[in-house]
Amino acid sequence: MKPTSSPHSSDAKSAPLPVAADEPQGPSSGYSPAPYRPPPSSEPLKEIIPLGLSAPFRWLLLGWRDMMASKGIALFYGFCFWFMAVILRAVFNNAPEYTMSIASGCLLVGPFLAMGLYEVSRQRELGQVPDLVHSLTCWDSHLGSMGMLVLVLVVLELLWGRASLVVFAVFFNTGMPSTAGVLKAVFNPENWEFLAVYLAVGGVFASLVYTTAAVSIPMILDRDTDAISAAITSFQVVLENTAVMVLWGMLITLMVVWRCCRGALAC
Repeated sequence: MKPTSSPHSSDAKSAPLPVAADEPQGPSSGYSPAPYRPPPSSEPLKEIIPLGLSAPFRWLLLGWRDMMASKGIALFYGFCFWFMAVILRAVFNNAPEYTMSIASGCLLVGPFLAMGLYEVSRQRELGQVPDLVHSLTCWDSHLGSMGMLVLVLVVLELLWGRASLVVFAVFFNTGMPSTAGVLKAVFNPENWEFLAVYLAVGGVFASLVYTTAAVSIPMILDRDTDAISAAITSFQVVLENTAVMVLWGMLITLMVVWRCCRGALAC
């Protein structure tokens, strides 16, 4: 009687492993699995369009049209910004030690008010009738991104304030000015060195704030972009259209200075 072969006996033959029909066989085939390719993103592609020097004037014209078409909403937001300036001036005149805190508070509120104005222009561009209540609450679905962006701006503002104190301590030659004579003391010929350094340091921080916020808030509103991506894109826009964005910043500065001078003369 012939004994039955066990699976471990030497004369047992193991069954061949199954091989895919389209898989090359043999040690010399050179086969390697294809690398993983992620599916294409469904997010809109980012494209930075080159701008001409006429673009800022076109933006001013479009902004003027939006303001004229929504005068009531424009007056409301104008009153909000004016009221913040009044509070800041009152604190500076009566309790200057709290000026930086109030300025930080204004910096917290300002971007949300700006987003409301952007929403008004966005509604008009979409052919919708702008609504004040909707513009005041348009940030609620972007609170996380707006909160992060505002935090970045507040940190920059705090660093700016600390750097200003250092410049005052090192370069100011006529003693710390009082609130009544601050402009006279700052522009004293003995403090020309301080003025030059102060403008240089302030210019660096102002450029950082401007570059961070140039297009980041509209991107968060319109594309629901996260704060970091929006800030990086804002930097890219400014760097790739430097001349145009510098002109835009100069126009904004001139309008603010002109308005402040008119207010000072009226008082």
